[in-house]
Amino acid sequence: VVFFFALVLVLSCLVLFYFERFPVLSCFLSFTSFGPHLSVVKKPPDVTKSRKTKTDQLLKVDDHDFTMRPAFGGPAIPVGVDVQVESLDSISEVDMDFTMTLYLRHYWKDERLSFSSSTNKSMTFDGRLVKKIWVPDVFFVHSKRSFIHDTTTDNIMLRVFPDGHVLYSLRVTVTAACNMDFSRFPLDSQTCSLELESYAYTDEDLMLYWKSGDESLSTDDRISLSQFLIQKFHTTSRLAFYSSTGWYNRLYINFTLRRHIFFFLLQTYFPATLMVMLSWVSFWIDRRAVPARVSLGITTVLTMSTIITGVNASMPRVSYIKAVDIYLWVSFVFVFLSVLEYAAVNYLSTVQDRRERKMRERSLPCTCSISQTRTMTMMDGTYSEADTNSLAGYTEEPIMQEEPDEKNQVPEKSEHMVVHLSMSSESAGIKKRKSLRALSIIQNTHAIDKYSRMIFPGSYIFFNLIYWSVYC
Repeated sequence: VVFFFALVLVLSCLVLFYFERFPVLSCFLSFTSFGPHLSVVKKPPDVTKSRKTKTDQLLKVDDHDFTMRPAFGGPAIPVGVDVQVESLDSISEVDMDFTMTLYLRHYWKDERLSFSSSTNKSMTFDGRLVKKIWVPDVFFVHSKRSFIHDTTTDNIMLRVFPDGHVLYSLRVTVTAACNMDFSRFPLDSQTCSLELESYAYTDEDLMLYWKSGDESLSTDDRISLSQFLIQKFHTTSRLAFYSSTGWYNRLYINFTLRRHIFFFLLQTYFPATLMVMLSWVSFWIDRRAVPARVSLGITTVLTMSTIITGVNASMPRVSYIKAVDIYLWVSFVFVFLSVLEYAAVNYLSTVQDRRERKMRERSLPCTCSISQTRTMTMMDGTYSEADTNSLAGYTEEPIMQEEPDEKNQVPEKSEHMVVHLSMSSESAGIKKRKSLRALSIIQNTHAIDKYSRMIFPGSYIFFNLIYWSVYC
C-alpha cells in the first residue's frame, strides 16, 4: 500500500512539474519530511525563477522602444542631477587641469518602466539593465580623460520605483581642463569648473537642472590638497549655444582653491633673499682681495640662476610675468649689481695707481737738474726741516750722478738756497694739485663700498615692502 501511494505521489509531481513548473525536489522533500502522513506542503514560489516575473517582462522592456526619450514629441523631460565629490585627486599647473572622483546621480521619470507593486518598494539593478533602457546622455565638457570605475564590477546602480521614477548613479573619475591665471603665482587663487551637459538633446528635449540647488553638491570634509586650500564649492547653471545644433542646458561645479605659500617661502623666497644678502658681504671685504670678492659674486649669480631655472621648470610656459618672476629677477639684479660694484671699485683703484705712477714719472726731470751733491747738501741739515720737506719725494727716485766739473765750483749757501726756493715754489703747486686728485680718487674708491653698504640693503627692503603689500 505504501509503495502504491509513493508511486502515485511521484506521478503527481511529474504532472505538476510539467504544467505548473513546480520543482520536483520539493515534492520528494515533502514526502520524506512528513513520512507516512503523505501530506504535501507547497513552498512559496520564488519570483526570480518564474518566467512570468523576469525583469524584462516586469519592466516591459521588450514592449517599448527605449531608443527614444520618454514622452517623445512632447515637452522636454526634466532630469535632475546631484553630485557627491569623493576626492579631488590632483591639480596640475603644467597641464592646467584637475582630476576629480565623484558620484554622479540622475533623476527622471519614465512611465514605460512603471510596474505594479503591492509593497510600493523600488527595485535596484546593476549596470546590465542600463544598456536596455533609455538613460540621459550626460558628458563632461572640456574633459581630457574620464572613466567609470569597474572594480570589482561596474560601479553603476539603477533604481526603479513603481511609478516610473528612476535613479541612475555611477562613480566616475574625470580629468578636466582648468584655465588658470598665474600672474600672481604663487600668491594666487584659482577657480576651476566641472561642466555637465547633454550631448544629443537640446533644451527642447531635455531640461538638465540641479535637483536641490546648491544642496545638490556635497563634498567630503576630509578632502585636502598638498598645495591648495579648498575655499568653496558651489553650483551654477546656464545655457550653452552651438551654432550647428542649438541651445543646451549646462551645469557647473565650481570650486575655488587658494595656494599655500609656506612651501614657496622655504623653497624660493628665503633662498633668493639669502643669496642677495650674501652678495652684500663683499662690501666689507678688502678691495685688494680680488679672488675673494670675485668668487663670492660669481657664486651668488650662479645660485640665483639655478633657483630661477628650478621654479620655471615646474610651471607652464606662459607669455606673461608671474609674481615669483618679479621677485627672483629683481633679486638677480641686486646680486649682479654687487658684482658690477666691485668692478667699478677695482677700475677706480687701477686708475688711481696709474695716476700716481705718472705723477712720480713727471717728477724725474726736476730732480735731474739738481746734482746729487746739491741734493745731499740741502738735506745734510744745513737748512731747516721746513726747507727740506719742500722737496720730499724727489730724492726717492734714483738720481743721475754728474761728474764734478773743475770750472764749476760748489756754490755758496745763498746760491743753494735760491735754487731750492725757486724749484720748490713751482713744484709745490703742481704736487699739491696732483695729490688732491689722488686723494679724491682714494676717497671715492672707499666711498663706493661705504655707500653700497647702506644703499643696497635699503633698496632691497623697500622693494620687499612694496612687493608683499601688493601681492598679499
